[in-house]
Amino acid sequence: MSQIPTELHYTEDHEYVKTDEADVVIVGITDYAQGELGDVVYVDLPDVGAKFARTEVFGTIEAVKAVSELFCPVAGEVMEINDALERDPSLVNKDPYGDGWMIKLRIRSQADVDDLLSASDYTQHIGE
Repeated sequence: MSQIPTELHYTEDHEYVKTDEADVVIVGITDYAQGELGDVVYVDLPDVGAKFARTEVFGTIEAVKAVSELFCPVAGEVMEINDALERDPSLVNKDPYGDGWMIKLRIRSQADVDDLLSASDYTQHIGE
């Protein structure tokens, strides 16, 4: 069974959003997603300063089984990327909600976050 922290928000595409500061969120993929992908071998992340609309592709993740696009769960500007993933992409498998985070975004609207799935909604979405 996947870990689904109750304090996070989720997308149907298996990204999560964690509030970091008032208008900054941390984005990564869920424990369920990393488990479905298998061993992550490469993560392609955007440059700091890049701006994305909600649901726009912000990068890709490559695993032994497949390559998948990463979708921005909320509109915003990239404030920071997780450089550690360049050296050790397996952090996504080991600790998706901690050391395996991907980007920090300055969000345009809190309403975007509020529109995401709750932990219980996400649990139902993945059928657990």
